[in-house]
Amino acid sequence: MTETKLPSPHLVSTAWLAENLGAPDIAIVDASWYLPRENRDGAAEYRAAHIPGAVHFDIDAIRDETTDLPHMMPSAERFAEAVGALGIGDGMRIVVYDGAGLFSAARVWWMFRAFGAQDVRILDGGFPKWFAERRPVESGTVSPPRRTITARTPQGVADVEQVRAALAGRTAQIVDARSPERFRGEAPEPRPGVRPGRMPGSFNVPYGRVVEQGRLRAPDDIRAAFEAAGVDLDRPVITSCGSGVTAAVLWLALDAVGRPPAALYDGSWAEWGSRADCPVVTEPLD
Repeated sequence: MTETKLPSPHLVSTAWLAENLGAPDIAIVDASWYLPRENRDGAAEYRAAHIPGAVHFDIDAIRDETTDLPHMMPSAERFAEAVGALGIGDGMRIVVYDGAGLFSAARVWWMFRAFGAQDVRILDGGFPKWFAERRPVESGTVSPPRRTITARTPQGVADVEQVRAALAGRTAQIVDARSPERFRGEAPEPRPGVRPGRMPGSFNVPYGRVVEQGRLRAPDDIRAAFEAAGVDLDRPVITSCGSGVTAAVLWLALDAVGRPPAALYDGSWAEWGSRADCPVVTEPLD
């Protein structure tokens, strides 16, 4: 799967997918998920209309069930079992999309890659672009036969202690994808018990600054967004956000400029902001 006119090699066009629709080695994944305040139901929207043959990947179901933190990475065994049940197996070409254009698809793309999938892409423009072009859709659910997929121990996942050490030793830059208001502590957090604010020494690149109308922005624009935030693109980065979803959008963006992150902080602010032993800054930025 190659696209020369898109900002990232990890994207495929709607035209490409339309031409390959129905190929036996293509797995199409609807990864639609939304923040509670949006009052949208990704699973319901999938059942109402999806790209033909697509299965729905629910990040709130395929997760680590031993923690109360939202949609944390599952074990390799749990991931392989759940994905195999969706009919996705070794050797398949995986295309992920969502109903926002570019939002939760990045998280599922990142998950597949973290577990070792080699051929996984994101649909440029997602379902909104596909639908606007009047390409075929279907309703209901898809139940393909179970397949076997190999999943390794996930790579590129940072935990709270690794983030704490990176901040203390300045070994990596923590880049937060939340809104400026949440980063500065001026807006309340959507999850109960989570303090407003930011990690001391962290940087803020709201994910909307690397996405335009549901599509990844051009590499020059991505570089400018990170540089304007004070991020040194020659130094390691750990991406973070509210719950590990838009942190994956920043991962995709950094990869597009040849600077893939060292890791993604899976617990993100949902974990950091809820722990009394994690320092939080709310003072205005200089």
